[in-house]
Parts: sequence; C-alpha cells; structure tokens
Amino acid sequence: MTVCAAMFPGQGAQAPGMGRDWAEQAPGARSWFDRASTVLGWDLARLCFEGPAEALTRSDRAQPAIFTVSVICWEALRQARPDLNWKAAAGLSSGEWAALYAAGVLSFEDAVRVLEARGRFMQEACEQNPGGMLSVIGLDPSALEHVCAESGAEIANLNSPEQTVLSGTHEAIEAAERLVGAAGARRAIRLNVAGAFHSSLMRPAAERLEAFLADIPFHTPAFPVFSNVSGQPHGGPEEIRAAMVRQVAGAVRWVDCVRGLRAIGAGVFVECGPGRVLTGLVKRIDKSVQFHSISVFPDLKSVVECL
Repeated sequence: MTVCAAMFPGQGAQAPGMGRDWAEQAPGARSWFDRASTVLGWDLARLCFEGPAEALTRSDRAQPAIFTVSVICWEALRQARPDLNWKAAAGLSSGEWAALYAAGVLSFEDAVRVLEARGRFMQEACEQNPGGMLSVIGLDPSALEHVCAESGAEIANLNSPEQTVLSGTHEAIEAAERLVGAAGARRAIRLNVAGAFHSSLMRPAAERLEAFLADIPFHTPAFPVFSNVSGQPHGGPEEIRAAMVRQVAGAVRWVDCVRGLRAIGAGVFVECGPGRVLTGLVKRIDKSVQFHSISVFPDLKSVVECL
C-alpha cells in the first residue's frame, strides 16, 4: 500500500485568488470559508478571492486564510481517496497547525481562532521589535552559526541543505548580509516580510500565544505530526501545546522533519494548500520520494489518478 505524508505550507504561500476555484467547483468547499468567516467575524472568502494583496499579507489574515485553503485541499483529497495510508504529516511554520488539524489534534474552528490570534500577536511583535529576514543559499549551517555569532542574527529556517533563512534586527541582517557574502554564499536575498519571524524578537508573541492556548482543547494525534522545533514527532497534547509556543520564536527544522518522515517509511509526499513551495524544498532534500501538490482544483484529479 502507498504510504503517504501530508505537508502544509505556511505564511508566504498566500496570493489573491486562492481558493476561488475550489469554492466554485468543489462540493462543500464554500462551507469551509463560511465556517472560518463565522469564527473570524469577517468575510474570509472575499479576502482570499479578491485581496488586496496588502491585506492578505497581514499575518492575522494570511495565517487563517492559508489554513482554510489547505484544509479544503486536504479534505477533498481524503474524500476522493479514503483508502490512502497516511503515515504522518508536517507543516512549515503556521502550516504545522494544519498538520495538527489533519491529525485530529484540534478542531477546525479552534485552529482558525489560534491562527488569527497567533498572526495578530506576531504582527504586533514585529511593530514592537522591528527586524527582517535573509535567505542564504549555498552556505553550510555551521558557517552560518559563525555569521550569527558575529552579526547578532539568528537561524530561523533550515529549509533545505542549500537554503537557510536568518532572522534578526535590521542591523543584524545588514551585518549578516555582508558576512555571508564574504564567507562564499552563492546568494543572499532579503525577504519581503513584516519582521524577524522565528527569532527571539518574537518572544512577546510566544508569551501571548501561551496564554491564549490555555483554553484550547488538544487531543492525541491520530498519526505522527513532526514538530518544527525538534524535527521529531510530537508527543501528547500538553507536549504539543508547549512545542507550538516555542515554535513562534524558535528555528524551523524543515530538513529534519522531511528526513524524519522518510525514516518512518513515507514514500509519497503530498502538499495540500496554496503554492508549491514545500514540494520544491523536499526535492532538494530527498529526490527519491514521489511528490504531488494539490493547490488548485484541477490538481485533485491528477493527483488522485497518480496515487
């Protein structure tokens, strides 16, 4: 039997128009937007379909929006192929909440509430502690640790063996950009983000999220969900709660998550949600696996046929 792992994208995957074709063509898809809008108190479908991009990019808007579209993709695949053997799941940053939903850890409505609050807390932390992020290509993480020690930047995302993202104050990122060039990086790209995500500058957001999560019920996952902060499967409900707080200001160990999924036998990776960023990253980590992506409605038919 095909052994599958589900993947869910995080903030940055959003784009105006996402989810429109699902709402127009997939039975039941519109109801997920309606349920999310009821929780949020504003029209999520309209924002996803029409934008504007500036509004959709706000963390408190982008995170529940990406989550909702990801759930629509996931649920459509599950309905179309209930026989698939889901070995595990993982998500990048805010996408980890979609992975937890897929494994039954928390309800759809609670996840929407969490992601709106998480995004709001992060946005406010960005305004309180300004900073930025730098994507570095072609430099070993051990070399980047020296860069961080000298510049004050922090490792935020270990996306692939070739790509690592740094985070920190604007001054730290400027210093890191100079240092990685001198150290031989092939490329360094400043990211168009609101602040220094997955760094110590996000600790105020993590503290507020910890208080918010105290009233959210968590359940034991139906299958392993790999943690961004450890690169290993989550434990029980209280361990998950604590890890998801740490995740806000901690590094995302995506390479370890993918290798962990392979180690437990996942041979097919299916990305559910807007864009195809994670599929591209997995290809750079392990080319031996089978890759699929469900982003727009026509993808569903092709993926179902391939599987």
